[in-house]
Amino acid sequence: MERITPGPATDASTPPPGTPLPDGTAAVPPPAIAGLLDGVPRQRGAAAPAPAPAGASPSAPAGASPPVPVEVRPSVPAGVSPSAAEVAAEADPSVAAEAGLSVPTVAGPSVPAVVGPCVPAMAGPSTPAAARPLARGLRPWRLLPTPAGTPFTFAYAAVLALTSLFASLADPGLVHDLYQGSSTDVAHLVRTPVVVLPASALWIAGGVVSPYAVTFLLVLTALERRMGGARAACVFLAGHVLATLATEVPVGLAVLFGHLPQTSLHRLDYGISFGVATSVGALAGLLRPWLGLSVLALMGGVLLNDLFAFQDPMTNWGHIIALGLGVAGWPLARRWQRTYASASPAAR
Repeated sequence: MERITPGPATDASTPPPGTPLPDGTAAVPPPAIAGLLDGVPRQRGAAAPAPAPAGASPSAPAGASPPVPVEVRPSVPAGVSPSAAEVAAEADPSVAAEAGLSVPTVAGPSVPAVVGPCVPAMAGPSTPAAARPLARGLRPWRLLPTPAGTPFTFAYAAVLALTSLFASLADPGLVHDLYQGSSTDVAHLVRTPVVVLPASALWIAGGVVSPYAVTFLLVLTALERRMGGARAACVFLAGHVLATLATEVPVGLAVLFGHLPQTSLHRLDYGISFGVATSVGALAGLLRPWLGLSVLALMGGVLLNDLFAFQDPMTNWGHIIALGLGVAGWPLARRWQRTYASASPAAR
């Protein structure tokens, strides 16, 4: 067997520059970092990696996205666990506010609020405040009497309707005798004043087509709704009685002193006109000023026109006196209205 004698160990380092290599190339001097790459396989002829720019992180590869900011929390020493209060404060900031702890927040990019077009709230149709009282006041059915709302006016109107119907259908002689028997002339007032004063108010001079019949319905209904049936009846009867006495007493005195003939003692006098005129005067004081003065001016104009016509001076003067009685009773009528309104506000 051939024996090989080991010689001195040869240096395995890179051959000197210029030494021919087995592949026919010459050796080149190694770069300065060649010692750092011992044991790393390299491809001959490969380009060296480009040096990283100054300030760049050596571990970040090229083309990588910038680092994402992370929440920075105070460090907790090893072996020390956070308290239950801190855990609860982190879960619910309101707990931290009560415990006096500070909760770290993560600062991120602000997101602008999306502001859309302002959409007005859908509002349904409404009645203006100024029109509501007017709409409430315009209730035509309250202008006429009803059994529940105005029992006095309703019952009295029913009686007048029956007597007017009887007067239009019965024998004229019989009707004349009834008129004469219930007349408030001087002769009857001296003998039977308690009978003829209410009886004369059961007839309408001119029947249901008379203007006083329509005025009676409207005025007495409005008056009763404002002061009640009993007080409205007192106003009507007071005007009827006082105006009758104010016209018939002067006639009796004139006959007594010879200024009028004896036939004037039996002058036919019946109807509801005196009571209606007094009711109009009293109602004018309970209405709004502009409406009350308008009603008063209209009624006064009609009565003055009749007086100037001089067809029945005593009756015409009685109407004006009756209207004045209603105006004179404004303080009492207004007190009655307040009393009735406070006692039964739902009946107004």
